[in-house]
Amino acid sequence: MIQGKGIHKSYDTLHVLKGVDIEINKAEVVAITGKSGAGKSTLLHILGTLDKPDAGEVIINGVNPAHLNARQLSEFRNRHIGFVLQFHHLLPEFTALENVCIPAFIARTPEIRARKRAAELLDYLGLSERLQHKPGQLSGGEQQRVAVARALMNEPVVVFADEPSGNLDTASSQELHQLIFQLRDAFQQTFVVVTHNLELAAMSDRRLDMRDGVFV
Repeated sequence: MIQGKGIHKSYDTLHVLKGVDIEINKAEVVAITGKSGAGKSTLLHILGTLDKPDAGEVIINGVNPAHLNARQLSEFRNRHIGFVLQFHHLLPEFTALENVCIPAFIARTPEIRARKRAAELLDYLGLSERLQHKPGQLSGGEQQRVAVARALMNEPVVVFADEPSGNLDTASSQELHQLIFQLRDAFQQTFVVVTHNLELAAMSDRRLDMRDGVFV
């Protein structure tokens, strides 16, 4: 599903990634762990096409994003990649349903179809009674589940999650961790998760530990 070969990335004089190689299979849950500053989030952003490597290449489901122009890359990201971040970044003026619909609207999915799928996802995630609630009316765990639904909206081949339970309490974190595996089993989605949570890392199919810009 994902191949990264010889990935290097520097910011000014700071060499963050030092020739990273990675392969991730379809429907696999992979945890990337390591201390702060090891390069985990930088790698996630490059694998998720949000940033470009200085050297090396990334292949996602047979596509090399480096060969796409800006518009093609945006469309590819919208249709094939989902993101769940530590801060859920829901739009406060929109309801849960409307927030989940946004990726579909960007992809020009008809509104009726988008709203139907968004409602189905929120129902699957246990939020059927929260469709018309705005983020400020939801708990932290509920907001993060809305963010997960949004990430799944366009049926991406891979979901990248950066510290998805970092701002949640213990109970909500455990709920989210179980949810990731339920979603993988139900939809055959691939998950790549950057985390400091060793419980989540231990549950994953594989744990890759990063230190000083390389896997160890």
